[in-house]
Amino acid sequence: MSVIDGVPGQVEVEVVVRGVGEFGPSVRLFDWSRADEYGLAFAVEAADDGLRARLETVTVTVWDNMGEFFDGLARDLRGWEGERVWGRNNLVVTATFGSGGHVHLNWTLRSGSLPGDWHGTVTTVIEAGEGMKAVAGGLREFLREE
Repeated sequence: MSVIDGVPGQVEVEVVVRGVGEFGPSVRLFDWSRADEYGLAFAVEAADDGLRARLETVTVTVWDNMGEFFDGLARDLRGWEGERVWGRNNLVVTATFGSGGHVHLNWTLRSGSLPGDWHGTVTTVIEAGEGMKAVAGGLREFLREE
């Protein structure tokens, strides 16, 4: 997780989930705002090997359980079979457990669901133990679930 100094006196928080390598795939959640008493909105940007996709607004509610989804991935150190999927609006995260104790997170951003709308997927590979705990903790803090 990154803390960014914004306007003097204000601190903006963002989460960056980075794959292997300095210039490896990355997903950044930022521009957090309260949508209403039950939801929040944020922007998402995904980048990998020349691809850069950005959604200005993803809205999630307390019932969407995004933080809970990532907490579950962090708890399952020994892995799981198949895919686990979390999705809301135009953002879908699919998790699979791979060899060597790594979690493969496929982040799919979609501009909409109509023919001709764009979509892009970036895969970040995270170590199942401390790596996933750090991602889950960063997301919980970003979502203000601490």
